[in-house]
Amino acid sequence: MRGAKSAKWVTGAIIVALAATACGGGKSDGGSDAKAVDPNGIFSIELGEPEKPLLTGDTMESNGSAVMSGLFSTLVDYKADGSLTMVNAESVTTTDSKTWTVKLKPGWTFHDGTPVTAKSYVDAWNWNASLKNAQGLASWFADIKGFDKVHPDAEGAKQTSDKLDGLKVVDENTFTIELSKSVPYFGHKLAYIVFAPLPESFYKLDTKARGQAPIGNGPYKFKSWDHKKKIEIVRYDGYKGPNKAKNGGVVFKNYTTLEAAYEDLKSGNVDVLRQIAPKDLPVYRQDLGDRAVDQAYSAIQTIAVAFYADQWKKPKQVDPRVIQGLSMAIDRATITKTVLNGTREPATGWVAKGVLGFQEDGGNGVTKYDPAEAKKLIAAGGGVPGNKISIQYNADGGHKEWVDAVCNSIQQATSVQCVGDGKPDFQADLQARKTKQVKSLYRSGWVLDYPVNANFISDLFRTGAGGNQGDFSNKELDAKIAKADSAKTLDESVKAYQAIEKDLKNYMPSIPLWYYKVNAGFSEKVSGVAYGQDGDPILTGVEVKK
Repeated sequence: MRGAKSAKWVTGAIIVALAATACGGGKSDGGSDAKAVDPNGIFSIELGEPEKPLLTGDTMESNGSAVMSGLFSTLVDYKADGSLTMVNAESVTTTDSKTWTVKLKPGWTFHDGTPVTAKSYVDAWNWNASLKNAQGLASWFADIKGFDKVHPDAEGAKQTSDKLDGLKVVDENTFTIELSKSVPYFGHKLAYIVFAPLPESFYKLDTKARGQAPIGNGPYKFKSWDHKKKIEIVRYDGYKGPNKAKNGGVVFKNYTTLEAAYEDLKSGNVDVLRQIAPKDLPVYRQDLGDRAVDQAYSAIQTIAVAFYADQWKKPKQVDPRVIQGLSMAIDRATITKTVLNGTREPATGWVAKGVLGFQEDGGNGVTKYDPAEAKKLIAAGGGVPGNKISIQYNADGGHKEWVDAVCNSIQQATSVQCVGDGKPDFQADLQARKTKQVKSLYRSGWVLDYPVNANFISDLFRTGAGGNQGDFSNKELDAKIAKADSAKTLDESVKAYQAIEKDLKNYMPSIPLWYYKVNAGFSEKVSGVAYGQDGDPILTGVEVKK
């Protein structure tokens, strides 16, 4: 079992990129003959260039987290049924969902040979949460007591502490976490990579070096990074976790197009793909046979609204009915069947399948294709400013075809003009989002970080949340989220979030499109290839043939 996926933002149209949990299930070639396997064999995976340096507190997209998931292990992981399993933790316990006690499995070491201790976790969390370190995932520590001192919200405010009040080291292998309020699913959140530990050597490096050659506690250790060409990681033989690598390491090969990666797969120049380009979807099953992968996993494609854009905030904030109308103008059934060759399932809500709290029609009818109702809603909401929208996307992820189809559907149903706004790669796309340069709408994809519906609502639509890049903010919704987080039990919290999802129709922070499926493949050189609940190939389980 490996740490759960740490990439929130999905790069590809067809699959997300990250290492998955072994309990997530998946497809393989049925195993291999041990005599025909090279335990030290190296295999390759297609990958785009990570957006940023490889830091546990700042890696929030699928290319970077694909690498990080092999280098770091977290305290816990999750099974396909949503229950937790221990990884670096011996136990994670609570009696009130507010104070949590973590006991570590003894004997674990970082790749530099130093011990993994309770202090390793506490120091890493304090560093990642600190305002002065400007980590994109800092908000994940907002539940912990004292976060407001370490990372104040007010613009221009300075932190008054370097340490979260709620973190206490008890002994070498034990620490406690006190939250500012009870959060029933907090134990599930610990599967996310931002909660991984860091070695003492991390803090001795300068800012630039910290993310160029990370030292983790996972099944693989870092070897090299030749930017925009490849990243290499190799098996760490001192690893104490339950998911030891059955291979000698992984080469992440950089590709600028999915089509080129697929041609290399067919010719044996790359071993595992995470996604297939739209143009190859009709033929890849025939080309690859038993080596073709087609399975569902817990992720969703959406169109998010850049609420900061002039189009939506002038002369007044956009009426949710306008976004409702755009949603109901999209013929998801036809697009998924034709353009995406049946590799997607039309979404009926905002929460992906396979997580606790998924419900049919979570969108309360807002994803139903109804051109007449779409026109009425847009008109009732005051119309689309300028009667024109654009959808930003990354051109290296296989998105152009479906974006064009969505635009055509909207235009035909409502007469609202719609065009695609392609950025050359995922880095450029994310940069435009983070610098608030999106002109109208943008393609967004989200895969589970932990298998609870809160991950698809709170972490995307709560004011100030790390995944809230469109600047959506609503005090009423924030209050409902806070109430759901303070429920006495996990079951009560999940039910409260189900009610919130049903109500999202009245806010429309984004437009749900479809649920993802893994459409990928692997070469004849490897066996034991499987994909987990987060859609990623399970690195440690791949076996390389002699």
